[in-house]
Amino acid sequence: MSFNNIARKVRDEALPHGLRVTQLRSCVQLYRPIGFHATLSFLESKAGPYSRDKGALLRALGVLEASRDARHVELRAFDGMRRLAKGQGARQPRQAERNPYREMWWSGAPREGALHALSFLRDRQRIPMVAGDPVAADLHRCVIACIESGGALAPEERLVLAECVRRLGERRSLAVWEDDRMGYLRTLDLLRAARHVEVAAAGCVSDA
Repeated sequence: MSFNNIARKVRDEALPHGLRVTQLRSCVQLYRPIGFHATLSFLESKAGPYSRDKGALLRALGVLEASRDARHVELRAFDGMRRLAKGQGARQPRQAERNPYREMWWSGAPREGALHALSFLRDRQRIPMVAGDPVAADLHRCVIACIESGGALAPEERLVLAECVRRLGERRSLAVWEDDRMGYLRTLDLLRAARHVEVAAAGCVSDA
């Protein structure tokens, strides 16, 4: 079922409230720009206790739909830029170019969404720390600095972050997946946190 069809069920006041909340969660399954649980948490922070308040439920859906609409605008803009670049001979996106097809942020409020995601992951201890892993330790320091500053990172912290992303990227390989699947999954969790820091710090797209 499509996002829009599910969203109509969220708005259907003839349905029990609990079922409407379940339908909102189904919408988030289809569009979860900062992760499923972090997206639900962000919606509650913006709209209120939607699980028991009908008005908050509709506000939460509106916040989610606004971000999804903004994402579609970003995708169309990216497609237009890529068509122009291809016409000029650039067949592939530049390495530093943000690709909304491959990366997710809270469209319409990327910095706010990224900071919420980082706080959510930190508070629930979902950024893995492994003894003797200096990359994870460096990333944790970047996460804390980012949260405490509201997104700003000092130049030296940006360099540390870039090095974390580089080294984590090297770890993400088929060989690691085959030899150490838990380590591979930890690497993905660390990379996800690093990307949130990048969005919060660099403002890859403009906040609304």
